[in-house]
Amino acid sequence: MESTSDFLDIKDVNTAFKINGKYYDAISHINLKVHHDEILAIVGESGCGKSTLATTIMGLHDPSETKISGEIDFEGTNLLKLNEAGYNKFRGAKIGMIFQDPLSALNPLKRIEDQISEVMTYHTNFTAKQKHDRVIELLNEVGIENPKRTAHQFPHELSGGMRQRVIIAIAIACKPDLIIADEPTTALDVTIQAQILDVLRKIQKENHAGIILITHDLGVVAETADRVAVMYAGQIVEEGSAEQIFNTPKHPYTRSLLRSMPQRDNQNDDLYVIQGNVPSLQKMPQTGDRFAPRIPWVDSSVHEANPEMHEVEPGHDVRCTCYKDFEFPDKMGSVKV
Repeated sequence: MESTSDFLDIKDVNTAFKINGKYYDAISHINLKVHHDEILAIVGESGCGKSTLATTIMGLHDPSETKISGEIDFEGTNLLKLNEAGYNKFRGAKIGMIFQDPLSALNPLKRIEDQISEVMTYHTNFTAKQKHDRVIELLNEVGIENPKRTAHQFPHELSGGMRQRVIIAIAIACKPDLIIADEPTTALDVTIQAQILDVLRKIQKENHAGIILITHDLGVVAETADRVAVMYAGQIVEEGSAEQIFNTPKHPYTRSLLRSMPQRDNQNDDLYVIQGNVPSLQKMPQTGDRFAPRIPWVDSSVHEANPEMHEVEPGHDVRCTCYKDFEFPDKMGSVKV
């Protein structure tokens, strides 16, 4: 088994997009480590910067429209120093990505076998037969029942669940060390979601891969993740083991997210609704606690002027000390999950 030491170390990464000639931060001062043999979930509402972090790691932003700073150390290489040719040696071979919308990620004019083979053509010296055999093996691995038939089909002939499995097959074709899964179960029914998550867990165990699972679905996180990073308005506001995040959440945003989940033992209660919305890039606060406007009943004096991450227990960090004074309006306290 591989070492569980970190092989991806994200250090103080910022990504800003140009809008009308000005740059606005989409993610700010991101620090994260990913280890072999683990699933790190990144959670938060839409617009919090989760997908931007993923595409920053993958090097998918137009350098003429973005400013990126910091360091992404992957197995000893700072990815942010690479040019396009350098990045292409890692994409597919060492880092695989499962995109949110498989229909738009697949080429509608190419058969499934050709699309899975493409990454092997680029990164291996496989013969045509070796590539064909590997395609069938991959389709079996991701749970497609008739792989030979599926290999000769086009994307539009497949169901949503099957297309998602094909995207996973492409991502793992060269057995990458890191897999980034961006909302891999969105728009799939519950049964198919469970199957896709089982596939990811199986891949993680068999290949000793590290997986970054990006999702807004806390149920998926509870079922799958080893560690969790909670994002809000482009920042990590809390990070810890899945057990720590679900059992002893600290940050007001984390607690609010958890309380907004339906609870089996609170069937007669109204769901908690978080006030307001995630700020747009142009209106993103650059100082203070970015979540403070959505909890106006909490006195401004308890927020740090420039919130930092604080260790509250080994492996569990939270941004800002305001969590010490946070209560929900009805004084019920934190969520128990």
